[in-house]
Amino acid sequence: MKNIFAGLESLGLKGTDKVDVFEEKTEEKAHEQAEHQEKKKEVTEEDLLFEKSYTCPVCDNEFKSKMVRTGKVRLAGADSDLRPKYMGVDALKYDAVLCPKCGYAALNRYFNFIMARQAANIKEQISKTFTYEDKEDKVYDYDDAIMRHKLALLNTVVKNGKNSERAYTCLKLAWLYRGKREMLLQQEEHDKDEVIQLATEEKELLTNAYEGFESAFSREDFPMCGMDQYTLLYLLAELARRIGDNEAAARHVSKVLVGKNVQKRIKDKAVDLKEKLHTHE
Repeated sequence: MKNIFAGLESLGLKGTDKVDVFEEKTEEKAHEQAEHQEKKKEVTEEDLLFEKSYTCPVCDNEFKSKMVRTGKVRLAGADSDLRPKYMGVDALKYDAVLCPKCGYAALNRYFNFIMARQAANIKEQISKTFTYEDKEDKVYDYDDAIMRHKLALLNTVVKNGKNSERAYTCLKLAWLYRGKREMLLQQEEHDKDEVIQLATEEKELLTNAYEGFESAFSREDFPMCGMDQYTLLYLLAELARRIGDNEAAARHVSKVLVGKNVQKRIKDKAVDLKEKLHTHE
């Protein structure tokens, strides 16, 4: 190719015959392509986690527990009973914090709030016989998560926790059984009996969550578990529907529909739920 820079030698610029006009742009394009490929690289569940440090309020043991980097996960949607669904990870698996030394466990929002009398009960009824060997896996599978949440539920009972905490823990545990069932159903070959058992476990826990929240509604202050009264009323209605009590579901949802200052998102869900009840979905 003819040297289009010919004549610049008089200005002291040599070697211009080897300059490719578009070479730099080609390199820049290659760099951009490499960056694009890096961005397209699949994000793993492990990439979305970090180790958070805790000090156990029961035994003062310092330990770490896996948590989800909230700034890195994207909400993909939610089930009708408000179960959140995220892209790339089921964040619900990481909500129960467990002290590996004494066996104290609770949902993250409750972990640090415990009275001396409650701690004494846990030491007496759980810590004395508790043994735990951390597998040190990079992520929690559903069985790990279910075990941790079961232990959190047992702790709420032993420490005589509020009905709302017991109900919320039951609800989170029910969602984990659902998540595991959905994961199995995505596999071409799965144990049908296990799927049925998971659905049964889920329904039992949803029943406990409903009963606990209904009891807490008139006895505890709002916000409750991060919910205002209309959000909880909607949740009660949807839980009642899922466990087969359509009469209770209709009673609760009607209160949401006539309520004042109800969030639009909740009112819209209540309208959808009323339609489901009418069509016996």
